Amino acid sequence: MQGSGIFVLAAGGTGGHLFPAQALAEALIRRGHGIHLMTDERVRDYGKSFPAEQTHIVPSATLSLSKPWLVPARALRLYGGYRTARGILQRLRPRAVIGFGGYPSLPPIAAAARLGLATCIHDQNAVMGRANRVLARLADSIASSFPDLIGLPPEARGKLVFTGNPVRGIVLEVKAAPYPAFDRFSLLVVGGSQGAQFFGDFMPRVFEAMTAAERQGIVLTQQVRPENMAEVRGAYERMGIACELSPFFMDMPRRIAGAHLVVCRSGASTIAELGVIGRPAIMVPLPHALDNDQLRNAESFAKAGAGWVHPQAGLEPRAFAQFLTSLRSQQRALQQAAAAALGHGKPDAAERLADLAERIAGKQQP
Repeated sequence: MQGSGIFVLAAGGTGGHLFPAQALAEALIRRGHGIHLMTDERVRDYGKSFPAEQTHIVPSATLSLSKPWLVPARALRLYGGYRTARGILQRLRPRAVIGFGGYPSLPPIAAAARLGLATCIHDQNAVMGRANRVLARLADSIASSFPDLIGLPPEARGKLVFTGNPVRGIVLEVKAAPYPAFDRFSLLVVGGSQGAQFFGDFMPRVFEAMTAAERQGIVLTQQVRPENMAEVRGAYERMGIACELSPFFMDMPRRIAGAHLVVCRSGASTIAELGVIGRPAIMVPLPHALDNDQLRNAESFAKAGAGWVHPQAGLEPRAFAQFLTSLRSQQRALQQAAAAALGHGKPDAAERLADLAERIAGKQQP
């Protein structure tokens, strides 16, 4: 460790950006550093447990040429965020600023680079995000969750460091959890807000396509949106499926550890947690996702032998029911996939990223 100091972490206000930022914050705090967070208003929903000394809300906006009439106002808002971030950074004088993607990270990293502060950006997905592509030319170093980062500007390739995607302490508490015994079949279905909507409609039809014998012994845990809860619960009760349904599970890592198989989207944090805990997954990537990042994430996990990719456009309840039933009977294949998931995971990613943050922090301060 190069001595204590302040590190500023900048991230979009959703879980996909904040969770790895929180993991790095936890690692840096263990090393004696202080943490400040720059983000947007969504942090109130996703960042309640973020261990920052102070959270700074910085104005930001997306820039999309699909609505050119909005570009001037959004550019002006981004400039306002840049000035806000610059003022905060001049006051804090941090040792380094680490960005985790999303447009709320753009003003802080741009301001830090302009001030001569050490900067690093981390990309969670297999495809580099739009904001990070803009920042790649400004950052001193670029950390990635996957060995191959699609979309990295050619001139920035010399900055790339493969660290893996940091996971929070609550995930590390159950890392490499023993695979459950097959006295029953524990199935976990999760997908965030949009995924919960899709799976809440799709999975009851999958179970309806099974025979009563095929459903027997399944213990289901599923994330379901509040407005769909009564309908989904009623469908499962009619089929006699033992289930626990909730809009959100506070102990999600333990739920993953208790599952034989996970049906999920393939966001970067989900893939990272599956790998650290060691559970196989059937992945249904979010369709129409920007740059197909979820599909690339899922393909990386499946290529390692840790799961199976089923694009949403081609899903049919009966075929999915048959695949699920067949997979359930292949206990050895599931155990091998769980071991492959562990091989894909990087439980030391937060420490590796903290090492990188400390290395670049030797840059001259303003």
